[in-house]
Amino acid sequence: MKYYLAAIGFFAALGATAQEQEPKKDYGKVFGGFETNAQWYLNDSERNIAHPEDPLRSNSYLLVNYNYKQFTAGIQVEAYEQQALLNYNPGFDGVDVGTWFLDYKNDKVQLTAGYFYEQFGSGIILRAWEDRALGINTALRGGRIIWTPSDALKFTALYGRQRSGFNVARGDIAGFNAEVSLKKALGLADADLSIGGSFVARNEKLDLPDPVYDELTSAYSGRINYSFKSFYASAEFDYKSKDGVLDQQNHVSADYAKPGNALLLNFGYSGNGLGVDASLRRIENMLFLSEREPTPAGDGVSTSLNFNDKVIGYIPALTKQHHGTLANIYVFQAQARVDYIDPTRMKAGETGGQIDFYYNFAKGTPIGGKYGTDVAVNLSSWYNLPGDYRYVPADYKANFFGVGETYFTDYNIEIKKQLAEKWHSTFYYITQYYNKEWLEGGDKVRTHIIDAEATYNFSASRAIRVEGEHMWADADMRNWASATVEFNFNDRWSAYVWDMYNYGNKVESKQTHYYNLGGTFRTGATRIALNYGRQRGGLVCVGGVCRFVPESTGISLSVSTAF
Repeated sequence: MKYYLAAIGFFAALGATAQEQEPKKDYGKVFGGFETNAQWYLNDSERNIAHPEDPLRSNSYLLVNYNYKQFTAGIQVEAYEQQALLNYNPGFDGVDVGTWFLDYKNDKVQLTAGYFYEQFGSGIILRAWEDRALGINTALRGGRIIWTPSDALKFTALYGRQRSGFNVARGDIAGFNAEVSLKKALGLADADLSIGGSFVARNEKLDLPDPVYDELTSAYSGRINYSFKSFYASAEFDYKSKDGVLDQQNHVSADYAKPGNALLLNFGYSGNGLGVDASLRRIENMLFLSEREPTPAGDGVSTSLNFNDKVIGYIPALTKQHHGTLANIYVFQAQARVDYIDPTRMKAGETGGQIDFYYNFAKGTPIGGKYGTDVAVNLSSWYNLPGDYRYVPADYKANFFGVGETYFTDYNIEIKKQLAEKWHSTFYYITQYYNKEWLEGGDKVRTHIIDAEATYNFSASRAIRVEGEHMWADADMRNWASATVEFNFNDRWSAYVWDMYNYGNKVESKQTHYYNLGGTFRTGATRIALNYGRQRGGLVCVGGVCRFVPESTGISLSVSTAF
């Protein structure tokens, strides 16, 4: 560890020297950032919550990069002390080097050794990425070559093993990607056309008698993108060769072992105050892991899959990402795997989509009024794949077209209206259907949610925002109410208080207030946030990917800066 810290000090010294010398001399530059998220978990007798062992915990990251001309080197040191925050990957433990890399780049070629991030197409067959809020870091450790012989051609080849905690998974991953722009070749003036293709292979040794699938699993992807003035459209098809399927205990099984595939379509229009965007997706048996069998987490329940660990593909939920608190109680996670819960609940994937409509009613029109009015409508629906399913003997045949059991629907409208020079308002109406029985076990729930907020700007940097929400739910935890008050004192200081109240819960002891209060200080590239309150147990989602968090109460501190 001391050698890594010495390296960081060396990079910092080089940066200081570069600043002290004459501007004409190039000693390179040091840049990076630091982030820590700490929480002190407290007892909460009203909710029968006892703080965990080691109640003071933190996740911290120090990233230091050094660039000299065409070379860049970097290292990220991570600390999870005394342990990681609750329900993070148990592989994140202690203090160690998380990632490191050395990169060379010129006009035609980029060479990377060490850890790197990459995505092919939409990411369904490969995305190596980091999201600290979700505890995800699936960087590949190995090598990558990117060759760009012209503006119209780009080729990527890579090999590595996927990061898991402070180690790497057993499976070897190799990939190749090609992107070709046909705009110049076809002489397209007002249009753009490009095609792409990808190949990803995962090789993991099998310790199974008479396996019905190979050690090497191959995945292929082909895609096309087209745009003409205000119109655009894209399509992607993905295929994964025959592989094992996880049973209800998350052990690899030969039952239902079949190839997988996915189809993603996107098209839309944007112009003259009108926007339309539609995304349609069908996924069958596309769970793709760098190790076929998830690693037990040590609690007797969870595995590495619960922490989005060792996942090669990126399959987010294509639904609206609501900013309100109540609309995020019942959130949908993409259903990419074959899942045979019982003879009456068998899943092979998902099919569905979402469509967004946006329209700006111009100033001076009857609906636009003095300042204009923005209206956005979002509709999303997701279903199981229809077909023939058999529990014994294990088999299924999914239809390519049609819909099966409804997983989730979310229909909503958002209206933004400036009421006066200093008053801005937003109104939402949301109705959701959440098939908890099929998605996680429990009651099917239908909700209706209203959300209204208003912001008053005292000046360019001082404002107050007030928001109120209410949810009517016909099952599960029933009705909720929520209110938020946020005040921005200036460009640096802000404070807020909010409360979610589950007043409709049929179990009186669970009619709980989830209160929170806190504040934020910003200066330059530094942000410091302090919060005290209660965390509602459930899913926390970023960009359609979710992590489960347990019920807790405590004080949290977040500090981030860049240099």
